[in-house]
Parts: sequence; C-alpha cells; structure tokens
Amino acid sequence: MSDPSLPDPHLCEQARLSRDARFDGLFFTAVSSTGIYCRPVCPAPTPKRENVRYYANPAAAEAAGFRPCLRCRPELAPGNDQWQRGDHVVARALKLIEAGMLAEHSLDELAARVGIGARQLRRLFVERVGAPPISVHTTRRLLFAKQLLTETALPVTEIALASGFRSLRRFNAAFLQANRIPPRELRRHPRAVAGAALMLRLGYRPPYDFAALLAFLRTRALPGVELVDEHSYARAFGPADAPGWLRLSAWPGGEHALQLQLHCPQPTQLLGVVTTLRRMFDLDANPQAIADTFQHDAILGPLLARRPGLRLPGGWDGFEIAVRAILGQQISVAAARTLATRIVQRWGESLPTAPMTGLERLFPTPAALAQADLREIGLTTTRAATISGMAQALLDGRVDFSAEQSLDEFVARWVALPGIGEWTAHYMAMRALSDPDAFPAADLILRREATTDAVPLSTKALTLRADAWRPWRAYAVIHLWRGASDALPPPRTSRRSKPEALA
Repeated sequence: MSDPSLPDPHLCEQARLSRDARFDGLFFTAVSSTGIYCRPVCPAPTPKRENVRYYANPAAAEAAGFRPCLRCRPELAPGNDQWQRGDHVVARALKLIEAGMLAEHSLDELAARVGIGARQLRRLFVERVGAPPISVHTTRRLLFAKQLLTETALPVTEIALASGFRSLRRFNAAFLQANRIPPRELRRHPRAVAGAALMLRLGYRPPYDFAALLAFLRTRALPGVELVDEHSYARAFGPADAPGWLRLSAWPGGEHALQLQLHCPQPTQLLGVVTTLRRMFDLDANPQAIADTFQHDAILGPLLARRPGLRLPGGWDGFEIAVRAILGQQISVAAARTLATRIVQRWGESLPTAPMTGLERLFPTPAALAQADLREIGLTTTRAATISGMAQALLDGRVDFSAEQSLDEFVARWVALPGIGEWTAHYMAMRALSDPDAFPAADLILRREATTDAVPLSTKALTLRADAWRPWRAYAVIHLWRGASDALPPPRTSRRSKPEALA
C-alpha cells in the first residue's frame, strides 16, 4: 500500500488472525468474495487469505468498492492519528477535514489553506491515503450517520443534518451507494427511546487509563461549567439559549470504549461534539507506537511500565485552555483553578435552565474578556492585561487554534503576544491542539524528573534529552508529571508545582 500509515502486511495478517484490539482502526480488512470491509477485531468467521486485502482507512476501502461490515461496524473503530502527524500538506489537510472544513468550504479553499492547488492535493491524497479528499470527508460523515442510525432513535432527517448533509435526498443516495442498504432499513430496530439523551460508543485502542485522565481533569474542573468525579466527566455547552450537556464514562462490561450520554438540541453540533471529545480524551492514540519509543528509555521506561495507558488530556476549547494556562503561570494548580472559577462566575454566561445539576454556566467568550477589568477578581495588572490582550488577538485573527498549523508556527505566533512565553505556548499546544510533540521544556518538574541527578537539567539540556522522545514528547510530559505526582506523599503539596503541572 502507498499509505505509510498501513502496518506491514505480515503484521496485519497476524493481528487479523488473533483479532488483536491494539490494531483496531490502524488498518481494515476487505474481503473480495463478500465485498465487505471489517475491523481486525471482527468476530465473523476468518476469511481465506487469498480473498483478503488491507486498507489503512475506511475511505480507501470504500473507494475500492467495499462496503462497511454490519457486524463489527467500522464506524466504532478508533481513528488513526498517524495520518495527521507532521507538517506534510496531506497531514495538514486531514486535520482540516477532521475539523469539518469541507462541510462549509470547497476543495479549492481547502487546497489554498495548505498552499497547493486542488488537483495536486487530490493526487497526493490518492497516493498517500488511497482516496481523494472528498471521499475521506464523505466516508467520515456516512460512518457517523451509520452509528447514529444504529445506536439512537433520532429521526433520519436529523441524522442527515448531524452528519453534514443539507439535503435528505442526497444523504439517502450517498448512504445507499456506500452501504447497499437505505438508511431506514438499517434502523428497523432502534436501540434508544425517542426524546431521550443519546447514548454513543466512543472506541479506543487499549491500554487506556481513563481513571488517570479523569484525575488530571478533576483537579482543574471549573464549578458550574463541568463536573468531574472518579467515574465520569460532564459538561454544559452552548449556545446559551439552547444549551446541551454531555457525560462521558467507561463503557460497561469492559469493552474498549467510553460511553457518551449526550443531549444536543442542535443536530448540526453532534459531529463536532464527538470530534472534540475524541481529541480531548485522546481516543485515537496508538499506545504501541508511543511504547516503542519510551520502553527502553532509562527515565520513561519504568514510568511507562507503571502506567502504560496514560493519554494526553486535552481541553474542550482553545480559548478556555489559553486563559487557564496564563492564570497558571508561576502559581499552583489549585490557585489557578480558583482564579478561573472567579472569571466564570463574573463573566461566564448563565444558562436560563441548568441542563444538569451543577452545570449552569458557560465559559466566557473572547469578546467578554477582551474588555473586562480582570483585576476585579484578584489578578495583577500585568496578568489581567495578558489575558485581555490575548482575547483581543484571537478576535483580530493574530492568533488562533486552527488545526493545520505546525507546532513551530503555533508557538511563534503565540509567544509574540505580551506575557506569553514558550512554556505557555507549548502547554496550549499540548492541551488545546493535542499536539503529541508539544514540550514545555522550561517546566521545573520536567527538568527535575528527567534526570537521576540531584540538580535539575537546564532547559537546553532537557530539550536535547527529549529529542529521543520525538514525536511523542507531550506524552513524556504526562508521564513525568504523573510520576512526580505519584511520588508525593499525600497530603503534602509540592513546592515544585509549576503552572498546571501535577495531575
């Protein structure tokens, strides 16, 4: 296969025969005798080797004429984040497609965003991904529609809107062509009660340490905006006149999935919410690839062995993460959370009706904080000016959280703003963009934990040391922070705490 993200065919064969969940979503098995493509974990009888073909993604399989299996349901497979790593134009374009750009913009506009012509972009996609950009976009929408049809009782018209189709006729035609079955026939036995909150499965590749991720988020949870306990994450989201809510917990029975309970009044928001949660909870990571980089490292190897399922904790919204990061400069996590809570209570929009007990506010918008006098809630003049200036820079377009920008480009644009240094920019890239290679090298905890010496490494020395951890330096950060946290005897508070550091 031309797509470099496809594992070696011999490895694919072994994973297919053993139904290895670690490879779920990293490749798909198409069977020429049936015309169907499956996940490697499909429970159906094993097909003959001579009838099997391997594809790196559903779009490539469907472009070759195969339809998704109704038994293993490829729409439930974790994504493959290898597609989107690096600065190549295909990776950047895939990030934009994942963010929904082709739902509102043309292929020419997508190509212009990544700096090449539409014809060249299409050629590169066919060579590297196995399908043109439009096919990748359409397959993504149709697989999401298939999940909604199978797992919910939403009306077909709302499912068409939720999956990005503005015309029911076009949705029906596209679905029939891809699945060889009309939408209404697939949903003869709905699994949900109409009017109730949706219940969706969000799959991941094991191992996955959901408890550790919740612990990280719990120490930073903002009262009124989100609720985090030992078992779940809940949040309200806008708009304020028709708010939605969600709750994410482990799927019962030990299945490799999270359970999303979701009430979303606007169907067009559904795919965006699911996409955000998959990024926020790092559901598409490949833990084996990360382990291959860390397992023989003298520092990270023991940490990995202790917690092999650590994931990168993202954030719901880029602006919210930026405010939190600035608040956390040189103070403890608890102090930063207190200040953030004051900002929410003072400038966050109150919801007319709380969608869930304890969820009654939205985080403030950039417009609300750009003109706000943040000194009212106890910020220094300098820190207040940094947040207001950052909010105005977002409104002006001088900085943003667009998916296609490289890590270096993102950091360079953000550190140009007053009051924002390398640590803050990399922290934002790590949590708002979920960039796997973001690395706040100036962090004191990282410089102490990355060496066995009593004296912390210098920022330069740590940066050189971390070259061996590329392209997963952000995961090294989480392991080092978690390792430092595990080593602290409760209830002692570490004086080493750097902004937002300890989990």
